[in-house]
Amino acid sequence: MIKVTSTDKAPAAIGPYSQAISANGFLFTSGQIAIDPAVGDVVATTIEAQTEQVMKNLSAVLEANGLTFADSIKTTCFLADMGDFAAFNEIYGKYFTSKPARSCVAVKTLPKNVLCEVEVIALLK
Repeated sequence: MIKVTSTDKAPAAIGPYSQAISANGFLFTSGQIAIDPAVGDVVATTIEAQTEQVMKNLSAVLEANGLTFADSIKTTCFLADMGDFAAFNEIYGKYFTSKPARSCVAVKTLPKNVLCEVEVIALLK
């Protein structure tokens, strides 16, 4: 069975996709960027503030499925500038304390010209 996640505590999808899909015991989140769901746009301008907003958005999607960051088993992280890695990683580490597997790459451009994006695969309870 496939279940679509939709919560108003995280930004609405800005394209033809879902916030997350659960299937076969796993939750697959779409990449979350630093959109503040209260205003529907990016407010934060620094890598630190944008990373915090991304984590809030991911938390909302996880919580909508009865999960926490501790249930994450794999993340994929996208940075607009690998020079931001240390600052991003410091904040990322506060949330992903269970140390899931991770890939982190620099990309040319992210949606809305944000500085980072993170997607998660989590194990459903």
